[in-house]
Amino acid sequence: MREEYITLELHKILELLAERCSNEASKRLALSIQPSSQLDEVRAEVNKVFAAFNMSARFGSPVFMNLPDGAVIAKRALNGSELSLRELLDVSRLLSQTEALMAWRRQFEEDFELDYLFEQLFDNRWLSQKILGAVISEDEISDSASPELSAIRRKLALAGQRIKETLDSMIRSSSAKSYLQDSLVTIRDDRYVLPVKSEHKNSVPGLVHDTSASGQTYFIEPMAVVEANNEIRILKGKEQEEIQRIIRELSQDCAGFAQQLISDYNAFVRLNLYFAKANLGADMSACMPTISDDGEIILKKARHPLIDKKRVVPIDFSIGSDYSALIITGPNTGGKTVTLKTVGLLTLMVMCGLLIPVSDGSKITVFEDVLVDIGDKQSIEESLSTFSSHMTAIVDILKRVGPSSLVLIDELGSGTDPVEGAALAVAIIKKIKDAGARLVTTTHYQELKMFALETPGVENASCEFDLRTLLPTYRLIIGSPGKSNAFAISKKLGLGEDIIEQARALLGEESSHFEDVIKRLEQARLEYEENARLAEQYKRRSEELKAELEEEKSRLRLESQTELDRTRRQAREIIDRVSLRSQQLMDELVELKKQRDKEDFSKLVESRRQSYRSAVNSLYDEAAGLGKLTEESYVLPRPLKKGDDVLIRDSNKSGVLISLPDGSGNCIVQLGIMKTKVHISKLRLVESGSAYNGGQLPKRRSEPSSSGIESRATRKPELELDIRGYTVDEGIYELDSFIDRAIMSGNRVVTIIHGKGTGALKTAVRSHLKKHPQVLSSRKGVYGEGEDGVTIVELR
Repeated sequence: MREEYITLELHKILELLAERCSNEASKRLALSIQPSSQLDEVRAEVNKVFAAFNMSARFGSPVFMNLPDGAVIAKRALNGSELSLRELLDVSRLLSQTEALMAWRRQFEEDFELDYLFEQLFDNRWLSQKILGAVISEDEISDSASPELSAIRRKLALAGQRIKETLDSMIRSSSAKSYLQDSLVTIRDDRYVLPVKSEHKNSVPGLVHDTSASGQTYFIEPMAVVEANNEIRILKGKEQEEIQRIIRELSQDCAGFAQQLISDYNAFVRLNLYFAKANLGADMSACMPTISDDGEIILKKARHPLIDKKRVVPIDFSIGSDYSALIITGPNTGGKTVTLKTVGLLTLMVMCGLLIPVSDGSKITVFEDVLVDIGDKQSIEESLSTFSSHMTAIVDILKRVGPSSLVLIDELGSGTDPVEGAALAVAIIKKIKDAGARLVTTTHYQELKMFALETPGVENASCEFDLRTLLPTYRLIIGSPGKSNAFAISKKLGLGEDIIEQARALLGEESSHFEDVIKRLEQARLEYEENARLAEQYKRRSEELKAELEEEKSRLRLESQTELDRTRRQAREIIDRVSLRSQQLMDELVELKKQRDKEDFSKLVESRRQSYRSAVNSLYDEAAGLGKLTEESYVLPRPLKKGDDVLIRDSNKSGVLISLPDGSGNCIVQLGIMKTKVHISKLRLVESGSAYNGGQLPKRRSEPSSSGIESRATRKPELELDIRGYTVDEGIYELDSFIDRAIMSGNRVVTIIHGKGTGALKTAVRSHLKKHPQVLSSRKGVYGEGEDGVTIVELR
């Protein structure tokens, strides 16, 4: 890794990345990552990581196993080698890992930037189950691996059982107790034997297989079990041959799928790396910046990723737009070097395809080269002083610098005579600036602060220092040069006041004046920030008050509308009671008429009936006007056009304009299944999300009117009732009132418009009509009447 990258500690970031990888191959890839200077490549890599970051947040990260190199195992099988049981189990684990990754991907259907890797995975449950069904562990094959192996092992068990029974009977005999060392059966050379005392070795006819270390015990295979032991040995040989055959078969199966296994493993390693990058970004609370090659860097609330995020102070940083060189000043330990390293390291991280710990709105440029001189590289062996080591590094930088370079230099010109060092620093800055590079440098030299003030394209910045506490705040202030505050810091550390005053007197008048100017600028900046903070606070408070007022306004409007609806309902109930009583009186008059059928009496009754109807209609008009608000004059905000959503003022019905005004100003409006002709003066344009002058925007049919326009349920009796949008209880209530008004008005056939919807209102209406005493018959509408969305009612 290049020295510049080590200086900026990129290797430590890659080590953190490697720790989040599950296997050695992914870790090697992580540690070998190099920053790329290709814009398209960097964008593509960061997009992949950001996609993995987002999907992990939604569905959780896939689980990755620690797998050995499956590609090597597959190639061994492909070359005809027999795989070990351990390798076969590793193949099975690779297939299980592949299956788990494919299952994770099936959780969502949208396109995913890493789909090209998931498409390289092959599901092979057959091979996985075959291996798991045959291999128990890296030392054992299952009985069920093949029928032949199962049969052999059953025979082995039976033969062993027979030998044990024979030997057990010999042990239990009374004569055996005298010559046996122990009353047990043991095994030597895979053969069952008895432990016989050395002095009785001739008492047991058989074959001696072993003796104890002391020579006191002989392990003898009795002749009675020699044949059975020979059978076991033969079966053991057959078992081993069958095991080798099974392993060869499984190895050949793996060889048949070798290319798939290699593809699975390579895709697994790459996916592991991408999700490790995503997890590293999540741990850093990182995000994806805008990536370009225009030389501009914008960092918002940037944090150095190797400093505890609970302690690090975020910085705002920018370069490359109005200025290409930034000179950072301020006291020692104020954060200047950390700022340099933060800018450089975050740039390299993006060029490595990583997310960085910044806020939204940040931007990173992909540079051809990141050139760095940070730290003291003095060497006793090479006779290099601090100044010499810095100059050596800067000479190398000047040889390599170009238009697409980011140059970071700490304490430019330090380590030598201040006057000469400052002059050299100015010349170096000019050289780097003329090369078109982006430069960030730190300094204590006053001459460089002046140079930044006077030179276009060069800007001052400072690390903030709190003069009250004499401690750095670590905030970066761009546009303002910083003070070294050497006198204040020295005083705090205990340096005598007389020495400090003498130093002030020795300070040149020009330098003293410049320091005073900086001090006043700093005070002005602090006042500006405080005013800006207060302004933002007042702005938030005014927005909160505005929201509270809007809420209160809405509440009052709702309360007012509720009161108006209550008043109208009371008036309607009064009218209904009066009309019912009047109907009863009229019925009585009709009965009297039957008794006295005289011409003059009939005329009188009919006259009274007409007078009654007129009076009732007047009462309805009066009730509808209760609580009525004064309607403001309304002007269409624009000419109407076909397809506009409109509101009919008189009826509070909303519809769609299907015909423009004719010569008389009449338009055709589609109201559900019906069309009606309305004069343009009675129309209100409904703009989405806005209210119109003098009326309200009806969001649903069931919303009450706030403009005083009659609701359809309270207007005088007509031949139809529209209760679409009502609840069942509200609809039945309106239906009963409508039927009463229709009967009193002499209407015998009326239409109830309830719509289709869920069918609940339609079913309730038709069921209620069948039981209503004033309904003679009812039927659903036919074609042209509204079909199943209406019910035609014949009244008695």
